[in-house]
Amino acid sequence: MAIQAMRTMMMIPPFLLLFIACFASQIRSSDVIYYEPFDESFEGRWIVSEKNEYTGVWKLSKSEGHDDNGLLVSEKARKYAIVKELGEVVNLKDKTVVLQFEVRLQNGLECGGAYLKYLRPQDAGWKAKEFDNESPYAIMFGPDKCGSTNKVHFILKHKNPKSGDYVEHHLKNPPSVPADKLSHVYTAILTPDNELRILIDGEEKKKANFLSADDFEPALIPPKTIPDPEDKKPEDWDERAKIPDPEAVKPDDWDEDAPMEIVDEEAEKPEGWLDDEPEEIDDPEATKPEDWDDEEDGEWEAPKIDNPKCEQAPGCGEWKKPMKKNPAYKGKWHAPLIDNPNYKGIWKPRDIPNPVYFELEKPDFEPLAAIGIEIWTMQDGILFDNILIAGDEKVAESYRLTTWKPKFEAEKEKQKADEATAGLSDGLSTFQKKIFDILYKIAELPFLSSYHLQIIDLIEKGEKQPNITIGVIVSILVIILTVIFRLLFVGKKQKAANVPEANTGAAAESSQASGEKKEDETEKEDSATAPPRRRTARREN
Repeated sequence: MAIQAMRTMMMIPPFLLLFIACFASQIRSSDVIYYEPFDESFEGRWIVSEKNEYTGVWKLSKSEGHDDNGLLVSEKARKYAIVKELGEVVNLKDKTVVLQFEVRLQNGLECGGAYLKYLRPQDAGWKAKEFDNESPYAIMFGPDKCGSTNKVHFILKHKNPKSGDYVEHHLKNPPSVPADKLSHVYTAILTPDNELRILIDGEEKKKANFLSADDFEPALIPPKTIPDPEDKKPEDWDERAKIPDPEAVKPDDWDEDAPMEIVDEEAEKPEGWLDDEPEEIDDPEATKPEDWDDEEDGEWEAPKIDNPKCEQAPGCGEWKKPMKKNPAYKGKWHAPLIDNPNYKGIWKPRDIPNPVYFELEKPDFEPLAAIGIEIWTMQDGILFDNILIAGDEKVAESYRLTTWKPKFEAEKEKQKADEATAGLSDGLSTFQKKIFDILYKIAELPFLSSYHLQIIDLIEKGEKQPNITIGVIVSILVIILTVIFRLLFVGKKQKAANVPEANTGAAAESSQASGEKKEDETEKEDSATAPPRRRTARREN
């Protein structure tokens, strides 16, 4: 262990060692409120929840490639809960307080949390072994990622002095979780001037003001007025800006029953059309499987293949005259719209004074009595380390330089070596990470919802096999173009192809009927665009 430590120190530039020494000399013990390095067993000091749902096993484990220990999430798809009660409560009011800890996602993080909960003093009789999701906290801080969620949470629970209720106030637009498997250090700095700063690896990623409605949702200070919940819209209130013209009359030559399409009587069958040839034939090369049992599986039939004769001909099977647009089609007649003389605008309830409104010059922070980790995660290998509460941000910086920085630099060097071995440059690796981040955002677009899981699966394969990144991008691009093509062109063909089946194309009597018809058309188009279904020669178990 000593040799490994010496090697790690030798990797640090001399000027950085001098910088670390200068910082260390300025640290006062009074500025370190709480520090947990996990150098020794956590048992007896940290209490594992005994609630039934928390089946995940915590372990003291070395960080991969280091001799430094941390608190490890050891199993996949489990709930975890563990808590450490502080010797003295930590007051957050009227002073600077820094919350800092390290997390290494050794196997990545696809869906799960890696945050800490800083608990306020609990009710009388509460026991640490009963710690769970309902245990009241003052602050929740740290990484959380699942699906479209990718953020470093900062949530403040603040008590409304009028109602007595605790309200969760979420930091708006929080930073994203780093997309790698290296050690990262997360820092939240709370200052007496109501400022919050979020740092990742010592770099400021977010600055906010606790009292600003632009920074927290909902705002700590509630609105002065609220809509009156007892106010009701008058029965004669008319919100229609436009109404059908009551004096309009349908023209005499308007035929609502005319179909949208009619048979093209001028069309002629293409020369070479094979009327007597089916579109599909039995596969002449197919043979009945040796294990096929006619009594159990039924009579065996060869699978169908496309008729090769049809490939050279304009078409096969019975020829029918195509449909064309009906020049006499006008659809259902509607009276034109005119301005509504009784229009009063969109109704909304009147505002009344907010009974729980209060003014605030500074947040009324709850004191911190314990630190808990209560998470549900699909990944194992999450390693927590060097949990710090300090009264000076220079102290937190010093700890970053002495505990996190050497590990991070060593991990980066190993990552570069691994990428070089795999034939990837550092620039390409960074580029790939940005590409995958963009692809994850594309997968969340509403018009791609039907292909969401397929796209996510492609991205995850690309992350595991960087050499297929181009193929992943091309595959997703094909999906996007296919969806756009269907939206722009196929919908029109669906509408045109299905109207004749409606028996002279009678107009829909309501918007509901129209919606049902469109859904039916979509289903038909899907089956029309799919490859012909073929009978299988395999037995179904």
